[in-house]
Amino acid sequence: MEVKKSTKANLENKRGVFVEYGLVLVLAILLLAFEWSASLKDNSLIDQMQDVVAEEEMIITRQQPPEPPPPPPPPQVIEMLTIVEDDVEIEEIDFESMEADEDMSLDLVPFEEEEEAAEEEVFVIVEDMPSFKGGDLNEFRNWVGRNLKYPEIAAENGISGRVFVQFAVNSSGQVVDVVVVRGVDQALDTEAVRVIQSSPKWTPGKQRGRPVKVQFTFPVVFVLQ
Repeated sequence: MEVKKSTKANLENKRGVFVEYGLVLVLAILLLAFEWSASLKDNSLIDQMQDVVAEEEMIITRQQPPEPPPPPPPPQVIEMLTIVEDDVEIEEIDFESMEADEDMSLDLVPFEEEEEAAEEEVFVIVEDMPSFKGGDLNEFRNWVGRNLKYPEIAAENGISGRVFVQFAVNSSGQVVDVVVVRGVDQALDTEAVRVIQSSPKWTPGKQRGRPVKVQFTFPVVFVLQ
């Protein structure tokens, strides 16, 4: 049996077409490969640019503030020298005429040294306590009661009470350093200080045979009748 070949089924006639298709396909693949590599390069370039910008930002934020300018130098002081011509005549002083004569008298003012008063030592209890008019504190309490004047403003407001006053009898027998240690009212406190300051002299206390300063705390009683 004889095999018959058809001209349409012969592939040799279509070789050129297949070659063209192959070239077109290869070119398309090459184009896609170039575009893909270009996009990858663009992305890598963008990432690199972002890294560079980030590094620049970090460097900028870490920069130290500029140092302040140095202070200006102090102003220079220029000394002005005034030159005076040496034409002034100086009068000669006759020291012989200024010598003291025998008949000349000099007034001498005596220099008085101020004696510093030494502060007295204060005692509370001594061998011989101070006495008031030959008596003790009861005698002084009676004297205060006779000389005490009740303030009118305190009497009108019904204010009464006991004012504690501190004072001292010095080595001369005088009453000094009168202060209120616990008061009741301004008017009563003032009157208590006044009456004690007006006290006559005491007989000073003695310690080891010498007069000393003795301190007391004395209550002044204000009672409304």
